[in-house]
Amino acid sequence: MPPTVGVLGLQGGVREHRELLEHLGARVTLVRAPSDLAGPDGLRVDALVLPGGESSTIDKLLRLFDLFEPLRVAIAGGLPTLGTCAGLVLLAREVVDPAPGQRSLQVLDVTVQRNALGPQVDSAETTLATPLGAVRVAFIRAPIVTRLGPGVDVVGTHAGRVVGARAGGVTGLSFHPELTGEPAFHSELISATGIPPRGRRLVPQVRI
Repeated sequence: MPPTVGVLGLQGGVREHRELLEHLGARVTLVRAPSDLAGPDGLRVDALVLPGGESSTIDKLLRLFDLFEPLRVAIAGGLPTLGTCAGLVLLAREVVDPAPGQRSLQVLDVTVQRNALGPQVDSAETTLATPLGAVRVAFIRAPIVTRLGPGVDVVGTHAGRVVGARAGGVTGLSFHPELTGEPAFHSELISATGIPPRGRRLVPQVRI
């Protein structure tokens, strides 16, 4: 069987992540309840994606559907995880400008500032130099990383600001590789499962 990657399916850019992962040969399941993530025999996914969207809304939905603590435990326990945009905010240990009552999973030792790269009308595509090579990505109301904890590596910068960070198997990105069909980070996530993927389809691409 190919690796099973869970995509948090409560709000945000779920479809684009799913299509890109399926193109890369992964089996995708949407995580909308604790039982989608784990069962009596353990985890039901080999890796996890936290998509972009509205971070405070996703936080509220996580708690409404009793997913907050199961997600935190799974990621802290070593589940390979990729968070994009709002996903980075959810992963961060600290959010300097949270919405009222907003919480984060605190599984990536960084501090983030929400919406730091401007409003949605300033959304743009650009090419970044990363440890995985040059990648074409999109920024939409993107956060930035303002502090890196010990053992956290930078995986992307833009205009002198940190827009990607990684510690162990957890990677948080300010940007959206899924909207441009950029496969590098999703391929790395699949590789972290240790299970070879099978099958290929056309890379999806969504222009902003």
